[in-house]
Amino acid sequence: MKMRKLFAMFFMMICLVATGSFLSPVKAYAKKITSMRQAEKKALKEVKKANITEVDKDYEKGILVYEIHLVKGSREYEITYRASDGKMVSYGWDENSINQYSKKKIVSRGKCKKLAQKKVKNGKITSLVRKYDDGIRVYKVKMKKGNKKYELEFHAETGKLLEYKWELVIKKEEKKNNYIGVDKAKRIALEKVPGATVVKVEFDKDDGVPVYEVELIKDEFEYEIKIHAKTGKILEIEREYHDYD
Repeated sequence: MKMRKLFAMFFMMICLVATGSFLSPVKAYAKKITSMRQAEKKALKEVKKANITEVDKDYEKGILVYEIHLVKGSREYEITYRASDGKMVSYGWDENSINQYSKKKIVSRGKCKKLAQKKVKNGKITSLVRKYDDGIRVYKVKMKKGNKKYELEFHAETGKLLEYKWELVIKKEEKKNNYIGVDKAKRIALEKVPGATVVKVEFDKDDGVPVYEVELIKDEFEYEIKIHAKTGKILEIEREYHDYD
């Protein structure tokens, strides 16, 4: 009898271990997004009672993703999920109801920093620029925290948060792909805009083309230069007015 009981217990333990080993892959697979409807449901759980305006299936940096656009109240949302595991890789919203004609005193840079750090606790500010956006004076703040990078936009006269976005940082390998590297990309950009200050360099893929996006500031202008990551050729230059304090 004892032998039978021991055998039964041993058999049950084996079954439990086996069941657990089979359940894990099923659970992981269940998180995978295979349809736009699945992506819509995930987004509506994140932004409850919102209206979906658009759903796209696309590749970003070689990864299949679903992009969902939603509207709720005065805000427009954009959420991106990775198809392979259903993980949210970017999230953001824009405020549409904005007071363009406020006559309040400009919020100081120090005050804006405090507002940004309150929104992203323990985040590191990498860039803070005041400029005009659609005729409105705003502060654009870029931050980093862990494996995420953030972009926030505050009304420069009221301090109201008008835009909030974050996305996961995906590191790229440069050497094995024969990319020119960040330092050379900086040199190329500075040759195009001598005397400028480089504030940011980021690797990305633009319609499948590997590029370095270099942001610079010189005098009253802010530049963004796209450089082919393999050839070093300048593909695009944008210039905007940079509003100093």
